[in-house]
Amino acid sequence: MTIPMTFSAEVQAARDAGTAIVALESTIITHGMPFPQNVETARLVEQDVRDAGATPATIAVIDGTLHIGLEADELDALGQAEHVAKLSRADIAACIAIGGTGATTVAATMIAAHLAGIAVSATGGIGGVHRGAETTFDISADLHELAQTPVTVVAAGAKAILELNKTYEVLETLGVPVIAFGQDCLPAFWSRTSDMPAPLRMDTARDIATAQIVRNVMGLPGGQLVCNPIPAADEIPAADLAPIIEKALAEAAAQGISAKAVTPFLLDRILTLTEGRSLTANVALVRNNARLAAAIARELGGIAG
Repeated sequence: MTIPMTFSAEVQAARDAGTAIVALESTIITHGMPFPQNVETARLVEQDVRDAGATPATIAVIDGTLHIGLEADELDALGQAEHVAKLSRADIAACIAIGGTGATTVAATMIAAHLAGIAVSATGGIGGVHRGAETTFDISADLHELAQTPVTVVAAGAKAILELNKTYEVLETLGVPVIAFGQDCLPAFWSRTSDMPAPLRMDTARDIATAQIVRNVMGLPGGQLVCNPIPAADEIPAADLAPIIEKALAEAAAQGISAKAVTPFLLDRILTLTEGRSLTANVALVRNNARLAAAIARELGGIAG
């Protein structure tokens, strides 16, 4: 059998022309922001990719079909849909099999991108090791996906609600290159800097693209995580965020929030507790990541060509 997969007209045109494409996840639309800001942000991010010389491919499963790129009406419908599944490696195939609708996490976006021949993806922040994982074993599938699927993912680091040191320790154990863009420390999602030194630093999109090509030629599995700091004008200092994150985590524990519900709950509470600052920062960092991802995708095409 063949996978039911369709390409938007824009993405198909880019495939035919052999030009750069950037995969975009869709959980930010269904689980990350309220309507209508979710759709408005998705359109801004797609336009940022275009303005940087690449074609955006927002990925989702709709009625059992894997969509590589969404038409305008499909994006609008997804942004207002209810009971949309949050898809990762464990459930994307099942969603397709039963004709369901789901938005893709980083892991599922990487899987779909690789199937479609797309080598670069942009997101806000990756999942990772959750607080208390030593008892819950709550660790995102994003980490193992980075170790096995050859897609370069541009993010503002791991989400700040996570155990950041443990997240990067797992990535090191899995052999995933973690590259800080333009600085010697890792960013912390809403904050530009942290006390964590960067395992690798690269200052150009071309160096990042070359590194992925060398990995492929060497037969090394997996992709790369590019940690791109949020623009200085948009960051929230880590010291401001720390007590807010702790409060949100305590509320989640008190209410018994677990598994896939944890991240949306925490992000929603932090949005309220920061009086909207976290959402403004989130939009800025996603757009910043989209621009860098487009530059990397263009360099990949140039080197491969």
